[in-house]
Amino acid sequence: MEALESLCESCLQAGGSDLFLREGATPFIRLGDQLLGLETGQATEELLKHLWSACGAKPDATDHDASFVTRSGLRFRVNLYRQLGLRGAVLRSIKTQIPSMEQLGLPVAVFQKWLSRSSGLILVTGSTGSGKSTTMAAGLEWLNQTATRHIITIEDPVEYLFQDHLCRFTQREVGADTPSFAEGLRRALRQSPDIILLGEIRDAVSANTALQAAETGHLVITSLHSSSATEAVERLHRIFTPEEREDASSLLAAQLIGVLTQQLVPGLKKSLFLVAEYFENQAATRQWIRRGGGTELADFMQNSQSEENQSMTNSLVQALREGHVSMEHALAAAPVADEFRRAAMGISSAAFQREQD
Repeated sequence: MEALESLCESCLQAGGSDLFLREGATPFIRLGDQLLGLETGQATEELLKHLWSACGAKPDATDHDASFVTRSGLRFRVNLYRQLGLRGAVLRSIKTQIPSMEQLGLPVAVFQKWLSRSSGLILVTGSTGSGKSTTMAAGLEWLNQTATRHIITIEDPVEYLFQDHLCRFTQREVGADTPSFAEGLRRALRQSPDIILLGEIRDAVSANTALQAAETGHLVITSLHSSSATEAVERLHRIFTPEEREDASSLLAAQLIGVLTQQLVPGLKKSLFLVAEYFENQAATRQWIRRGGGTELADFMQNSQSEENQSMTNSLVQALREGHVSMEHALAAAPVADEFRRAAMGISSAAFQREQD
């Protein structure tokens, strides 16, 4: 149907990541953290029925996940649903143009150093919509241009399609190609991978399998929902039962390469600016990781002078001083507002603590 093709093209031309359709309602798109309506008139019942059919959903289906490819080759991951009896759909664009680490504003030298390791676990964390998948894709594309590796991705859904260059990619989607993250990861170990991208750690089974894959000589890159690098370690610590925790935490302390936590902040020079905190697992951090994180790890990032370690507060201060973000938005994104204000004035946490004492 021409109307559906046109809507999909309009979404991508506007830079949208998601297209929202509902019978009798104006279509709208997600552009960063904004929702914008399309001036195309209301989505009709006929249009939604056509999409239902194209996705192989039964006419009376209430929920259905599928992929959709337009005649021009645009690819979308689709969730079909019903709301008060009316059909609705959310189409997520599957991208082939992968931005570079430099374009994203990542700590390039640190991330490339981590990606160059032959084995271990890299965690990319943040809230929903913070760009974790794009960061991981940028890292894999850098490897695709610089190294020969077999890379297996296990995702739900697949968000970027990779073209083989120096690397060979096997991309598997949960639901369509494998029943779960844990099962896909377990099977991947039998497929001669060098690198495994696990879209997300969701439970103890996938976390434990990821750690075992790292222990047996594979580089594993995965994501986790967390607001800080310390919280990411704490969440992984808590994901295991008390009986499993000691062994799993010891394995995490040994295999973790580093944690990068990011958020997207409204920018002054572009709509969204990436700020990140990160730490590289070293001898000093292993004991804290074994115990599940804690304030020592947060203090280490805040006070470290090494380029491999950066707190979110210091990252925001740097972005503010370089004119990338406003004081208002930097303050809103800061983990602790008072700590950010002091850092912005050049007062270190250590100096402030001495004054208090």
